[in-house]
Amino acid sequence: MDSAQRKAAAAAYKERKPNAGVFRIVCAGTGQVWVGAAPGLDGIENRTRFMLRMGNHRSASLQSAWAACGDAGLSFATLETLDPGLSDYARRGRLKERLSHWSVELGAEAL
Repeated sequence: MDSAQRKAAAAAYKERKPNAGVFRIVCAGTGQVWVGAAPGLDGIENRTRFMLRMGNHRSASLQSAWAACGDAGLSFATLETLDPGLSDYARRGRLKERLSHWSVELGAEAL
């Protein structure tokens, strides 16, 4: 990759729209469900699994389910993505609203 290609790739990365939305985590062993909202869904699964492996996830119930079921026992799924054209302010409000909706809908603990 030459310098021009590298600069073009960096510019494209900076201009990309965030993939905001709501996700679900299910523990196969216990059937527990958690929902979370993220301004960037692209890396949320890796970030969550990393925090669980380090033993410092902020949700004690998710951390204990991970300890009981293991990494393979948790499944991640995207429930909803938001319009990338929303302003930052509108996106934050919409994420809170949709997180609340999905938490009630699924009877899940909000992360």
